[in-house]
Amino acid sequence: MELAEKLEILADSAKYDVACTSSGVARAGQHGSLGSCALPGLCHAFTPDGRCVSLLKVLYSNACAYDCSYCVNRRSNEIRRASFTPRELAELTIGFYRRNYIEGLFLSSAVLGSPDVTMERMIEALRILRREYHFNGYIHAKTIPGADPVLIERLGLLADRLSVNIELPSEASLNLLAPDKKKTAILKPMGQIAVQSAQSKRELAVYRHAPAFAPAGQSTQMIIGATPESDHHILQLTEGLYKKYSLKRVFYSAYLPLMQDERLPAVTTRPPLLREHRLYQADWLLRFYHFEASELLSSDEPNFNPYLDPKCNWAVRHPAYFPVEVNTAPKETLLRVPGIGPKSALRILTARRVSQLGMAELKRLGVVLKRAQYFITCQGYAGAHGNRAEIANALLDPGAFGVGMQQLSLDQFVPTPLPGAAPALHQLAADGVPAPKAATLIKQEAVQCLVRQM
Repeated sequence: MELAEKLEILADSAKYDVACTSSGVARAGQHGSLGSCALPGLCHAFTPDGRCVSLLKVLYSNACAYDCSYCVNRRSNEIRRASFTPRELAELTIGFYRRNYIEGLFLSSAVLGSPDVTMERMIEALRILRREYHFNGYIHAKTIPGADPVLIERLGLLADRLSVNIELPSEASLNLLAPDKKKTAILKPMGQIAVQSAQSKRELAVYRHAPAFAPAGQSTQMIIGATPESDHHILQLTEGLYKKYSLKRVFYSAYLPLMQDERLPAVTTRPPLLREHRLYQADWLLRFYHFEASELLSSDEPNFNPYLDPKCNWAVRHPAYFPVEVNTAPKETLLRVPGIGPKSALRILTARRVSQLGMAELKRLGVVLKRAQYFITCQGYAGAHGNRAEIANALLDPGAFGVGMQQLSLDQFVPTPLPGAAPALHQLAADGVPAPKAATLIKQEAVQCLVRQM
């Protein structure tokens, strides 16, 4: 099989792995080496100096020995199979780098024979890149659950970031849909990576030439919507992973139905993109806003409101917390206000040392007053007054009611719900209601429900 054909197959197979992550590591170019690494480097994004940074995202092999029901590369699925050799992958990466197509590599793989065999071949590919070609760019590598700890250590000394995919949010779902995988086989390498990464940082603090083990930390990925776990369950698991394993990121991937299986959603089911978005918003609250998972959801309210972002939803459920006086409130309190983020909170703390702040000053500091004005006071005066319907309209997420134009022909355009719109909007449109009218009806109902809640 030609190398170009292998690349076509394995790059396409890799598209279900979430890889849009900042590098998390800075490494300057060195004499005799190829490439460098910048902290804000992203897949298909722009760094502050205007550069577009991209990664080659590819599988080493899609010939999988496992038969996970949700995976397109599973053993029983009839698809074209391909595998690189270590040197093919290394030379391909270097060739793309020299053509200025990429600045790094995101490498994952199906289980080729066994976890150890797969890891050995991935390690050899990275060894060729690092040692023979002296490639100094960013490398993100997926570890294979069940692999020998020695192999994980070797991989961590070659890659900048490691990740071990949890994939399904509960052990019961894992046993049902991925019987070849075990919970302990996933969590054990996570613990090893966390311990060795922390140890490496301590050694580097003493001796800067000490070998760095996964200097950008580790991450994981969960598939959302393939199994019945609630948002509450997923968020609690996420919080536990951050605390126990010091993860940099937990990624959520909306399940895309590709095969018919009675244990999985029907192939006609839409990917839960809005739910994925809400989980990312909640994840942000856990990491940067000092929220606890138990504050955002509970067993009585196990799923996020599709029409409100999680922070606004929390604010509506805790009216006793507000209003907040922006001129005296501590940072932790300011971060609880809808429309105030970490950056604007720091700007408020800095600016109010010089003078008292009003609404005009808050706007200049980057506060989103459309939402914040109903939850704050400035020098004792309320930011804004409004009835419950006005406040509800200001708090609702416009993206949940998004409608776009679909071109059917050169002169025919039809409004349709955007992919990330609320499921109820998609359902009404599927039932024949024009998309703009469906969006209006759904929004009116959402406002009424929110008014009753307030």
